[in-house]
Amino acid sequence: MNKTATYDIRGFAISGFKNESQFLDFLFANKTVKTGALVAINAEKILTAETNAQLTELIQSAEFKYADGISIVRGIRKKFPGTEVSRIAGADLWLSLMQRAAKENTPVFLIGGKPETLQATETKLIESFGTLIVDRQDGYFTQEDEEALINRIKASGAKIVTVAMGSPKQELFIKACKEIYPNALYMGVGGTYDVFTGRVKRAPLIWQKWGLEWLYRLIRQPSRLSRQLKLFKFVYYYYFNKL
Repeated sequence: MNKTATYDIRGFAISGFKNESQFLDFLFANKTVKTGALVAINAEKILTAETNAQLTELIQSAEFKYADGISIVRGIRKKFPGTEVSRIAGADLWLSLMQRAAKENTPVFLIGGKPETLQATETKLIESFGTLIVDRQDGYFTQEDEEALINRIKASGAKIVTVAMGSPKQELFIKACKEIYPNALYMGVGGTYDVFTGRVKRAPLIWQKWGLEWLYRLIRQPSRLSRQLKLFKFVYYYYFNKL
């Protein structure tokens, strides 16, 4: 499986998959992982990009944009009736990617997070799946250190590089790294290492199933309310056929 369908939502070509397994088979077609950058797309990111030229450029330059938010999935289904597209949560995709990397003996480089979190992430990946971790770097490096780090990534021969530094910092780093070392699959993963190692609690499965992780986070972090209110603009796009 070397090709996939893409769907235009507000000017962004988003790849659609029936499920996560299909996406993984696409990324590992012929048992060789694809190169490029993975970017999770949700409604908030699209709305932010409308007034942020830098974010727009970062998203557009990514080779693989996938539907991480339930609003995006519903938007695709509405704009393209009959489409079989499912939400693929970034945290779940990363975990499955690490498992598949272990199966295919694909070398992985981990970046980001606190030193202790990164160490725990590496240890758990090796013990749980046997993932081949060739090197790691916590998120506490300066801009002056960036060139040396990119050279380390290149020298390591890593074919998958996951970056947990939050947006847009992780996307900016991925862009810079990809320009020098394009021979890997890059993925920005935000706080995924914290969730994986149990430092942050994720929404219960039933909330995930119904696409309500955003509500769970809002309940636990009421300070997110102003961000959530901005999403009414996407609701307008949805109901007035402006996707």
